[in-house]
Amino acid sequence: MKNLFTLIAVFFFVAVHGQETVVFRSGEDGYASYRIPAIIKNANGDLIAFAEGRVDHAGDYGNVDIVYKVSSDNGKHWGKLQVAADYDRLQAGNAAPVVDLMDPNYPNGRIFLFYNTGNNHEGEVRKGNGLRELWYITSTDGAKSWSEPVNITLQGHRPLQPEVNPAYNFKEDWRTYANTPGHAFQFVSGPYAGRIYIAANHSAGDPDKQGKDWNAHAYYSDDHGKSFKLSENVPFPGTNESLAAQVGEQEVYMSSRNQQLTPKQRIISRSKDGGQQWVSAVADPNLPDPINQAAVLSWKEGGSFILAHINAASQTSRDNLTLRLSRDKGKTWYFNKVIAKSPQGYKGDYAAYSDIVLLKKNLMGIMYERDNYKEIVFVSLDLKPQP
Repeated sequence: MKNLFTLIAVFFFVAVHGQETVVFRSGEDGYASYRIPAIIKNANGDLIAFAEGRVDHAGDYGNVDIVYKVSSDNGKHWGKLQVAADYDRLQAGNAAPVVDLMDPNYPNGRIFLFYNTGNNHEGEVRKGNGLRELWYITSTDGAKSWSEPVNITLQGHRPLQPEVNPAYNFKEDWRTYANTPGHAFQFVSGPYAGRIYIAANHSAGDPDKQGKDWNAHAYYSDDHGKSFKLSENVPFPGTNESLAAQVGEQEVYMSSRNQQLTPKQRIISRSKDGGQQWVSAVADPNLPDPINQAAVLSWKEGGSFILAHINAASQTSRDNLTLRLSRDKGKTWYFNKVIAKSPQGYKGDYAAYSDIVLLKKNLMGIMYERDNYKEIVFVSLDLKPQP
């Protein structure tokens, strides 16, 4: 029966989207599990796919590395597994890559990879028994090599851990901390052109039973990584895993997981000053969500932006992965396409975390966790309206 489910799923994809490619398969290359995909297109057109390589088991905490593969043919084939960040037997995760295309010192582009390290389980860190830190590395040779890690915890985080570092003495008492699961982005135009922007979330103070100690925020750089500033917190307690995109010359759209657990809808926050402050944050009934991650991406067509949003559009399970496109900053969606849906009778999480990349005009690349986290797969999708 299990093989039948797999066969039906393969037929569905070949018929609708074209051939799927497995990028990471759990149990291969020395890792028990791969989770949390992120993908970018480098300046030369190569795709770089990142994931957390979990050495011993599928759990969030433990011996976790950030690994990646490169494709030079729009995702048809992928190179060998490589390691970008390894925190010994502790955790390096929450990869948030972006390509800086606007630094005059690097005319061929420079890849930034933001990530977090952790020394205890999330639940314990949330209680104050552990520390998450914030780092980045860069590459100027297409991810063949990486710089030494740069610790930016003091700029993008607010921990209260003076016993670890006297400078970690912030009254905000942020505890858990995670970059967006997925890519960061760079403003392509407007007064903030060149700004590197990373969505993130944290918990502050003692745990709240309703999850209200969680809050989404962002951090950003206007000088190509020399320094970073924090945005305001999103004005919706309980916002967790988030991704953001530029939707106007000064406007940012952020989609967040609702850790309050109700309503089971994405929380959408909007900024009109380059993502520094937020004018609104509300649940969107058009974006059902089972308490999961989602990804957003934008690009310019003419003088306006196209916004893409992908998530498991279900309130009951991580399934029904759906891509939507909007020309009005996410108010309405003119394109809705189911990318992955479990066969009838399937049990578990069929399509969970995902990320997206624009391969070329009208062609989207989609990478997502499939079949109860057994694989992270890649598939391309034609965005042109079908007759």
